[in-house]
Amino acid sequence: MTITQSWRRARPGRSARQARGPARRHRLAIGTLAVLVLAVLLVPLIVRLDQQLVDLRAAGLPPSVAHPFGTDEVGRDVLIRSIYGLRVSLVVGLVAAIAGATIGALAGLVAGAVGGLADRVLMRVVDGFNSLPHLLFGVFIVALFAPSPTAVIVSVAVTHWTTAARIVRSEVLSLRGRPFVDAAISGGSGRLRIVARHFLPNLAPQLLLATVLMIPHAIWHETALSFLGLGLPAHLASLGNMINDGQRSLLAGDWWSSLFPGLLILVPTLAVSALAQYVRDRANPRWRSELVL
Repeated sequence: MTITQSWRRARPGRSARQARGPARRHRLAIGTLAVLVLAVLLVPLIVRLDQQLVDLRAAGLPPSVAHPFGTDEVGRDVLIRSIYGLRVSLVVGLVAAIAGATIGALAGLVAGAVGGLADRVLMRVVDGFNSLPHLLFGVFIVALFAPSPTAVIVSVAVTHWTTAARIVRSEVLSLRGRPFVDAAISGGSGRLRIVARHFLPNLAPQLLLATVLMIPHAIWHETALSFLGLGLPAHLASLGNMINDGQRSLLAGDWWSSLFPGLLILVPTLAVSALAQYVRDRANPRWRSELVL
């Protein structure tokens, strides 16, 4: 055996390199999310943000040591406001994702466990919601309320529950044919007992994954509504509000007012998506596919 042949045999195969790629992305996603979470938890404890602050002497300053992300058109530090805005986006996205996943889980559980007319009606409702443009329907919902985090959470939950409903229904239909469910029915277990003892424990991984996958959608939804002026109140630090305010500064060359808040929207959503895809692939390799936000 020559040295070249020995070296080729020692090289890791293509499958090994492919396996290390998702693992590196997984570690990078966890590290990114950890840094962002620490920032939104610690920075507000160190620096208190005055939402009504106006300092025209420091207006429109470019990125520097004193202001790493620069200042906006009224002199507010873009970095501090971006971190406060990211905290709002993460909280709203997490609560909205949990609410949407809960609604979808209940609908899917009823449809799969009861079946018959209930299944047909609920699935037609799901099809009806899926046929509506999510953003336009969300705009209609928030227009019924005053701008607030609650209105955004309701809007996101009502427009994004259908994915969780389909996942739960599919899993319940699969579980209904398992031998342990047949044994439980033969043993006299009621429907509620079967749901509590057999369905819910097996649905937990899918529900967790559906909730995680819904968080990026919720963040983008909240940002879009705030950008349109229908989400959070205009004076609050929100990434959508900051991008909306920063677009006026672009004409003056102040690119940093919109760029950095936009990056703080993109980075956590990509990190959450990469982490969710890795968890999904490890749980079931057959689910490997390109994740689309």
